[in-house]
Amino acid sequence: MELVNGYYKIGGVDALELAATHVIPVYVYDAALIKRQYSAIESAFQGVDLRIKYACKANTNINILKYVRSLGAGLDAVSIQEVELGLRCGFKPGEILFTPNGVAYEEIRKAVDLGVTINIDNLSVLELFGHEYGERVPICIRFNPHIQAGGNSHIQTGHIDSKFGISIYQLRHVERIVKSCSLRVEGLHIHTGSEILDSSVFLRMAELMFEMAESFPDLRFIDFGSGFKVAYKEGDVTTDIEELGRELTTRFNEFCKQYGRPLQLWFEPGKYLVSESGVLLVKVNVVKQTLATVFAGVDSGQNHLIRPMFYDAYHHILNISNPEGKQRIYSVVGYICETDTFGSDRRLSEVREGDVLAVLNAGAYGFSMSNNYNSRFRPAEVFVLDGEAHLIRRRETLDDILKNQVDIMA
Repeated sequence: MELVNGYYKIGGVDALELAATHVIPVYVYDAALIKRQYSAIESAFQGVDLRIKYACKANTNINILKYVRSLGAGLDAVSIQEVELGLRCGFKPGEILFTPNGVAYEEIRKAVDLGVTINIDNLSVLELFGHEYGERVPICIRFNPHIQAGGNSHIQTGHIDSKFGISIYQLRHVERIVKSCSLRVEGLHIHTGSEILDSSVFLRMAELMFEMAESFPDLRFIDFGSGFKVAYKEGDVTTDIEELGRELTTRFNEFCKQYGRPLQLWFEPGKYLVSESGVLLVKVNVVKQTLATVFAGVDSGQNHLIRPMFYDAYHHILNISNPEGKQRIYSVVGYICETDTFGSDRRLSEVREGDVLAVLNAGAYGFSMSNNYNSRFRPAEVFVLDGEAHLIRRRETLDDILKNQVDIMA
């Protein structure tokens, strides 16, 4: 979102016009910013055989999926439903990596039948899979590196207490299962979490993966997950993707020479691709002054964007109705009957009832984590593509809340 001649624009479209055209609250995504992020990864890693697998749990709107596919991305899916969505959106089975965790084995069987690449992160599942499929179905194995990195503890997945992955210290056990079941391991996978700043974390993971790769002669790729940090406010420190690209490319190519043949390098960006593209537009219902605080109460809440409450995540907020107004301090809160805060003690242009506020960095884990708490409707979604705004999801109605309920009291 940028301020142009006193008006905020999203992909060249006036944000207030979008708010007036569509019933707010509404999510708006700027395709140009998704393309910018995708191109940044491609540019940083142009010295390797790179594959980008979009972590679609960040945002599964079918138009977002089709757009990232048009850029050249594959898909990282964590449920069989995400796999099926990807296939419906035109991804080929071979372009989809299925990385389940704690799912029923029947879900893995279904994924095999659909032809996608299976990523296994559990010894018991690995053994069960090996006995059933042997060398007929190649697999990827997810390891836990025991490296604690990332932002909030809820998004750290590589530490010793994490439920994700097979411990690197269980490598010998993995080797025994692979050998006894004649499994064909074509990929190794590792992921430590989200919002990783230091490229040295990825390089530490790389050295672990390169060492383990010696045990698997049939590799086709190594998947480093993702975790690139984006900026949530002006001046925020982010992952230096160019520096990471230079350092990891050099080391990866050295490893490939030692391994004896070139391999593909995979990343699974989700938030990095779509977070900055998204804006949640909300209307101020009330301005409420108490003895200690001035609240700006909006027509949205944690039912639409749960990240501030769930992860203590920071989302920058702008008053786009009054950009030149005098700066005052507000706590922006939602209408849900819980503690429901988008941001505390924020400096905003003077807020009036009826003003439209923009919550930034809302493209990832916004709508995809939304819900109907308090029987509230989930909002519409709009996609700005080539300077034109397109409605890509209608706002829910009461019929949507009732449609799967069975009334036995009628």
